[in-house]
This record gives sequence, C-alpha cells and structure tokens, in this order.
Amino acid sequence: MQLTNRIHFRNLKGDLFGGVTAAVIALPMALAFGVASGAGAAAGLWGAVLVGFFAALFGGTPTLISEPTGPMTVVMTAVIASLTAANPENGLAMAFTVVMMAGIFQIILGTLRLGRYVTLMPYSVISGFMSGIGIILIILQTAPFLGQANPGGGVLGTLSNLPEILTNINPAETALAVLTVALLWFTPAKVKRFLPPQLIALVVGTVVALILFPEANQIRRIGEIPMGLPALQLPHFEAAQIRVMMVDAAVLGMLGCIDALLTSVVADSLTRTEHDSNKELIGQGLGNLVSGLFGGLAGAGATMGTVVNIQTGGRTALSGLIRAFLLFIVVLWAGALTAVIPMAVLAGIALKVGVDIIDWSFLKRAHNISVKGALIMYAVIALTVFVDLIAAVGIGVFVANILTIDRLSKLRADAVKAVTDADDEIALSEEEKALLDEADGRVLLFHLSGPMIFGVAKAISREHNAVRHCEALVLDLSDVPHVGVTSSLAIENAIQEAIDEGRETFIVGATGQIKRRLEKMGVFKRIPAQRLLMDRAEALRLAVMATDGKATSAVDYPPTEGHPSMMPS
Repeated sequence: MQLTNRIHFRNLKGDLFGGVTAAVIALPMALAFGVASGAGAAAGLWGAVLVGFFAALFGGTPTLISEPTGPMTVVMTAVIASLTAANPENGLAMAFTVVMMAGIFQIILGTLRLGRYVTLMPYSVISGFMSGIGIILIILQTAPFLGQANPGGGVLGTLSNLPEILTNINPAETALAVLTVALLWFTPAKVKRFLPPQLIALVVGTVVALILFPEANQIRRIGEIPMGLPALQLPHFEAAQIRVMMVDAAVLGMLGCIDALLTSVVADSLTRTEHDSNKELIGQGLGNLVSGLFGGLAGAGATMGTVVNIQTGGRTALSGLIRAFLLFIVVLWAGALTAVIPMAVLAGIALKVGVDIIDWSFLKRAHNISVKGALIMYAVIALTVFVDLIAAVGIGVFVANILTIDRLSKLRADAVKAVTDADDEIALSEEEKALLDEADGRVLLFHLSGPMIFGVAKAISREHNAVRHCEALVLDLSDVPHVGVTSSLAIENAIQEAIDEGRETFIVGATGQIKRRLEKMGVFKRIPAQRLLMDRAEALRLAVMATDGKATSAVDYPPTEGHPSMMPS
C-alpha cells in the first residue's frame, strides 16, 4: 500500500480552486459544529484543519474533503455531555481521548483490510440511521435557535424542557436564526455557483446583528477564538468511565468509517475513479487521532465539501491540503474576527444541516418500495433518536438480515428437488428421463442448484425425507457453486441415512469447495470411489442396474479407466 495519497501538480489550477472553495464552505460549518458540540468553535476549526489535512495526505480517496460532519457532531455532543456530567473537571479531556481512540479504531479496521465490509448494510438501516441523526441535530438546535442555552440531557432533556423553551423565546436571536435558514434555503442557484450559501448566511447574519444589536450583551456571540497553536491534549482516562469511553470510541469510529466511505462512493461516481477503502480508513483514523490530540472534533468525509471540491476542479489530494492550509491561516491569525458572530446564526446553519441529513427522498416512497423495509427504517429512526445509536444499527441490521436470509432461503429451497420420475422442473436429457422411467420409483434423484446457505438445510432435510421407498439415492451437486456448513451437515445426514437404510448411494458433480468440504467431513470415506461421478446419466444408469437385480452393487460395474464420468482428483 502506498504510504501517502498520490499528489501531483498537473491539475494545480483545478486543485487550487477546489481547495479554496471547500475552505470557504468549511469555515461556517466548522464554527457551527464546534459550538453545537459543546466543545467550542475552536475545536470545530481545529477538527476541520487536522482531520482534513491528514485524511487528504494519507487517505485513499484523492478528492475527499474530511471535516466535522453533522452525524459526527451529534455523537460528539452526546459524548461530551455524558463525560462532563460524570466528571466536570476532566470530562472534556476524556472526550478528546475518545476522539483519539476512535481514530485508533479506524486505523485498526483499515490495517486489517475490513474497509469493504463497513458499508455492507441494508439501505433501509442506513437511511433510518442518517434520518434519525438529522432529527437529533434539529432537536438539539431548538433551544439555541430560539435564543437560549441548550438545557442539556440530550434529546429527551430538550423535549422535556420544550414548554419552558417556547415560553422564553428570545425574539432577536430567533429572528437572526430564521434569517439564516431563509438565506440557506432561498439563495438563488446562480448565486450558489459563486458563493456558498453558508458563507452568505454567516456574513449577512453577522452584519445584521452588528447593525441592529451593536451592544455586546444584547445577543449571545461566539466570543474571540484563541489564536496560535492549540495546546496538546494528553490522553486522560478515568477507571469508572473507561467502558463508556471505549463504547463511545467504537460508535464514533464506526460512524466515521460509514460516513467517509459512503462519501468516497459519491466521489468515485463523480470522478469515474475507484477509492481504496482500507487506505481511506487509515487516513481518517490518523486525522482523528491527531485532531483529538490537539483538542479538535472528530471528523469524516463530508459530502457537501467533497462534491463542491470536485465540481470546482479538484482532482488530487492537493485540493484537500490547500483547504486545510487556508483554514490553518484563519485559525492562527483571524480568530478575532469570529468574536462577533451570533450564536443564533450558527444554530440556524446547524439546524439546516439536520434538515438536509434526513433522507426525505426515501421517506416519501419507502412504503411503496417495501413495507418491511419501511418498518425497519422507522424503527431505526425511533431507536436512533430515543434509545441509542449502536442499538439502532445493531437491531436494524439484525432484523433486516434475518428477513433477507428468510427470503433467500425460501428462494433457494425451491431449487432443492427430490424426484423419482421425469420432472419438468429439472433439465433432464432423454436418456436420463428414460432411466428414471425404467427405475419405476426405485431410484431417487436428489437435485440441488445454486448456493446452499444455512437457511436451505431445512428444505434439504424435508425433501430427502419425502420419499422413503426408493432403493438408490443419486445426489446431484453439479449446479451447486457453494455449500455452507449447516447445509453440508444436512447433506451429510441425507447420505448417512441412505447408507444406514441400505440404499445404493451415488454423488454427482462434487467439485471445488464442495468436494473439499465433504472430504473434510469424511463423507467420501463412506462411499466407494466408483460412486463419485461427474456424469448424472452414468450415475442414474449404475443406480438402475444396482436396483433391478442385474447387479448386486454398482461397485461391480466401475466405469472404464479414463471414463469422463469419474470424479476428478
């Protein structure tokens, strides 16, 4: 694996425009997410700088822009709230330690080459999870949007305090928040091509606030961000909280993996390239590890920044590095300019992000596509908002997989056929049909096709028990590319039962993985080598001969040496 991302200067102009544009978009978003998380605006900015720089340098998607995102901010908000509530003195330091641990978790996943498995989740679960996160972000921004401090307690705390929040609305800050959302929503498309609406809303909202509310105490503002390099945040652990921190780190790390790799897929579709999932996870992990070490928020691949970067010409990791450098300059020398930004404006930006995260497209038509899929999505939304993120994803994936396995098992069960005469559902040659007719029910052809997953084991047992009066069993595995452990045991039971009851037993077409598995299970030791065949007609001929009195055993009639029906070694 190449250590760093491929960087060259052949697309310098495009990468420069892409990086500058992505930086302009990242500034208001980083401020909004930093404030929303409870860690402060500076944490959001440093997260955008450090995650963006290291993910671009070491990641596996050249055009990916990484920074604090809505989903990651929701989790960070919960982490900071729970740890500071349990330990007010060291809670924030522990939260940044969780960010470092999440980065290490991502690096391990990438090193173990598990990247391609991260996003193997049903869309109904992903949609419900992301929509739930969007709803959480909207709920958590309700109090700041209406001009008040967040009451704490997460979603349930905000909802329980909602009557009081609505009673104490601050008209000035609410008006600024409404103006911000209106600018984000109604900025003409022509203007969006040149200026991102987030920056327009940030600048206009701040200017309006300075004109209408010049006094510092009239509305809540960010305050001056400390300039200069951030202080080193050494990892801090508390024995009582170590289990909670590990779970939080796993949630944060896994969410970052999903967020980044889904965005990488979007980048691939726009650039007609293919990203390296494992390398991307290592880059994301390094970014989060360094971000937590210097007091920055956790981040992941950001869809909005990535799309804008590509649309404005970015094609290599140089655009991400340029973006990180520009934000670094802002943090070092322009921190004083952020002091007058109203908190309500940032709340409006964060709330709009929450609205955009919700998967409105799938919500509108999920019930038309699949009722079961829609119910899973709604359940995941409810669990995400009111219970727990891990529970939501875990239960959603489990239920969706069980339903999928059940459906696949029913479809595969239809491919399990036990016949004693010519059957139109099995493609038989004229010779094979004639042999089955000649056998007159004495020979059972047990035909399997397609992959035999564990859900098919019941069908195998049911079908082979359906006919108990045959004298010979021909097990045809010619059309089976894969057999699972459970189905292997069911096949073994069918063979063993036939042998125990004195039936002449033949196996046809067991090759590759199937042959190796049956050999390891000792099945071939119970059947003479002459009965392990590759030709179904030959097996049927020998079975008929073994049951009509012309031969005492098929062993007496082995195929001639070199006959193509013999099982290959």
